[in-house]
Amino acid sequence: MHSYGFPSLHSSPHRKPRARRHPHAPAAVVTTAALSSLGLLLPHQASAAPAPRPSVEEVRARVDELHRQAGTATQAYDAAAERTERQRALLSALMDQVAATTQKLNETRRLLGSYAADRYRGAGPLGGTATLFLAEDPQAFFTRAHLLNRLDGREDAQLARYTQARAETASKRREAAKVALDLEAAQEELRARKQEVQGRLSEANTLLAKLTAAQRAQVAGVRAPAGSGDLPADSPASVAGAKAVAFARAQLGKPYVWGATGPNSYDCSGLTQAAWRAAGVTLPRTTWDQAEAAPRIATKDLRPGDLVFFYGDISHVGIYIGGGRMIHAPRPGAYVREDSVFYQPVHSSVRPG
Repeated sequence: MHSYGFPSLHSSPHRKPRARRHPHAPAAVVTTAALSSLGLLLPHQASAAPAPRPSVEEVRARVDELHRQAGTATQAYDAAAERTERQRALLSALMDQVAATTQKLNETRRLLGSYAADRYRGAGPLGGTATLFLAEDPQAFFTRAHLLNRLDGREDAQLARYTQARAETASKRREAAKVALDLEAAQEELRARKQEVQGRLSEANTLLAKLTAAQRAQVAGVRAPAGSGDLPADSPASVAGAKAVAFARAQLGKPYVWGATGPNSYDCSGLTQAAWRAAGVTLPRTTWDQAEAAPRIATKDLRPGDLVFFYGDISHVGIYIGGGRMIHAPRPGAYVREDSVFYQPVHSSVRPG
């Protein structure tokens, strides 16, 4: 039989009986509903007021910042990609060298084995005359005998070559192993930078998805220049500068794609690199390296073809085309276009060529 919480009839006589509540005592339990009706719930139990929706301008500012951060990460990605390709090419060349030295080592080993076999055959129990008479090819006998006479000197030389080839092969293999590790590290950095770019862009896209189509168009619109300054004097472009500008104009309307170097899409430094390549000048891949690849030019002295860099971390670049304007690949979701050279406060400018 169940006791239902009452003391058992067979409980020990020494157990203290349970105290019984007076039937008229007030109830000690107050329901949550009662507290709620009286307004007595604690503050943290109340429903939090929804956060105010950010304004379009606030979203625009945040998206611009995320795109700027993505631009910085893109330059780091470009640098890692360039390093990866360089390490991959170096590893390929080293593996070719390892194969060549290994072949040289094997050939030297074969020659030493041949010399040892000739010495063994020439040191048999028969004398030279008997060996001559028994030889199927007397000319071959004389040739071998001549070689045996010179064997000591040639064997020493081959031993020296063998030792050198073995050392070269071991050295190249060690070098190749180190480059392989560097390549693996570069590839890991490449993956990390890719994730960083994608993370920034994903956050920006999440913000944009909360806007109406009209609001998204407002966010994506052309920005008023954030920088200021006197317009450059616009001295005539050099022949190479004019070619670079012509190439940049031909890319207008093509989409910005981070990590892209053309011909169908570009990131900012990919566009300037391709433009100057068309003019016969090789520039490095990233904005950071491009900013150090040519002489500095004051903004007032800009001429068409010069490169203009932006932001404190030099993560954006455009190509000056004259009239206070530039062509650049602005950001994800945008296209290669013209903008004011004061699109953002100018960090520095250089003149390639």
